[in-house]
Amino acid sequence: MNKKLDEFNNKLKNKKIAIIGAGVSNIPLFEYLHKYTKDITLFDKNENLNDNVVNIINKYNINTSLGNNYLEKLTGFDIIFRSPSMLPTNEYLLREKEKGCLITSEIEQVISLAPCKVIGITGSKGKTTTTRITSLLLNGMGYNVLVGGNIGIPLFTKLNEIKENDIIVLELSSFQLMNITVSPNISIVTNISPDHLDVHSNYEEYINAKKGIYLNQTKNDILVLNYDDKIVKEFSKDAISNIRYFSCNKAFNNTYHLDGNYIKYNDNIVIDTTKIMLKGIHNYLNICASLNAIKDYIDNKKVFDIIKNFKGVEHRLEFVREVNGVKWYNDSASTTPDKANAGITAFSKGITLIAGGYDKNLDYSPLADVIVDNVSNLILFGETKDKIYNAVMKKIDNNNSVNIKFASNLEEVINIAYEVTKPGNIVLFSPASASFDMFKNAYQRGDLFKEYVLKL
Repeated sequence: MNKKLDEFNNKLKNKKIAIIGAGVSNIPLFEYLHKYTKDITLFDKNENLNDNVVNIINKYNINTSLGNNYLEKLTGFDIIFRSPSMLPTNEYLLREKEKGCLITSEIEQVISLAPCKVIGITGSKGKTTTTRITSLLLNGMGYNVLVGGNIGIPLFTKLNEIKENDIIVLELSSFQLMNITVSPNISIVTNISPDHLDVHSNYEEYINAKKGIYLNQTKNDILVLNYDDKIVKEFSKDAISNIRYFSCNKAFNNTYHLDGNYIKYNDNIVIDTTKIMLKGIHNYLNICASLNAIKDYIDNKKVFDIIKNFKGVEHRLEFVREVNGVKWYNDSASTTPDKANAGITAFSKGITLIAGGYDKNLDYSPLADVIVDNVSNLILFGETKDKIYNAVMKKIDNNNSVNIKFASNLEEVINIAYEVTKPGNIVLFSPASASFDMFKNAYQRGDLFKEYVLKL
């Protein structure tokens, strides 16, 4: 019996509740909340909701406020469940909060009401892979694991089914963590670099949002930090929980670290990275982060066998196929320059890089250095093509060169890459940009890339 959940359910009774956004995480809330109150309103900027949402609205007689001015009726509510994309700094939310309204989210209540251990993972890159690795290792050790947050399934409506010995693993974004009032029992921060600056007011706000993953921890909780990342390392200064560092430059007592080709626990080799399918130093550090978080739950003798065949996450350095001696990789989830940097440096020279997409107001100068040093052919498309081109051209001199091509769409990009890439080299689709200029999301973009490549 989950007493915390029962207490929260009692608070829901006959309350006036708003749900902002008809996204995946909020849809299950309609049926759940309807058990306790009939005064529920959905707020969404989109006037044309999909059939599934419309059917649920009709079934449970949900009120709606849709369209461009959808938040104007957000007044007089007792509880508001916000979507991750609706930042808590929104003026309408702040107005309701001042009146005493509880502003919360599906993920905040999962962390608050879970009857079991909760592991939270955030970072500018690597959080999805680290989440998958953590759940894979725990499953391999015999634990029942539930994955949620940005990936997996919405868990709030499953809380009454979750047992004390289960483990929840959450991938958490800055949007979900911003102003959160609770933190996971075990938290990981993989790294921090500029991202989502088209939504956050500035880089400082983005960094501070990430801190939500540990600021509400207790002295008995665990915080795993990337010692090699200057910003993340500084997080230890205002954390009261137990710090565990991971690094590829330094070894700490009773922790996992990367030493050349080996992941070690103290001086003992746990994983020979040359013998696993996952590639890239950044991914080996993701493994270290995960191992440090769950070291109290695992047997080092079993780790290699569990991890060796893990290929990684779809759309993240995903091998698609080899055509005429050229290997094609889908890294569509690379939505920032820093993520593209990690993808490029996972390979040796001889890369045809496909980049460009929606502009999140990010700086491409650091990526330009990596491109000039490692990329033979650069094919650009999307909103950021000129921004990337200009950054690269500033780095080119008599000692280096990059063959640069432009394309108007993804199909044209594939054809150019096919023509210019020599056998023995690779084509890397690592856009370093978001996808919203041409695609629904990065996954649709990656799926289309794979579809075109498989037709070659």
